[in-house]
Amino acid sequence: MKRVVLRSVEPAPRPVTTVRYVECQKNYAAAAGCYVFDGCREFMPSGAEGNAALTCAACGCHRNFHRKYEYAFEVC
Repeated sequence: MKRVVLRSVEPAPRPVTTVRYVECQKNYAAAAGCYVFDGCREFMPSGAEGNAALTCAACGCHRNFHRKYEYAFEVC
């Protein structure tokens, strides 16, 4: 008869990922076939909850129009 030994293995620590939304990529002249950006450099929410949290206070567009920047770092 074989003996089986079970060990608990701790998972490797995963890096913490932080997300920032940076410059606005909304093309305001898409209907005319041109490229015009407003120059908004970083997403700032208009409010704390609801739709206001997803609307930029600087340019007024939705958060999805801002470039998503993810960076990871390891916690010791």
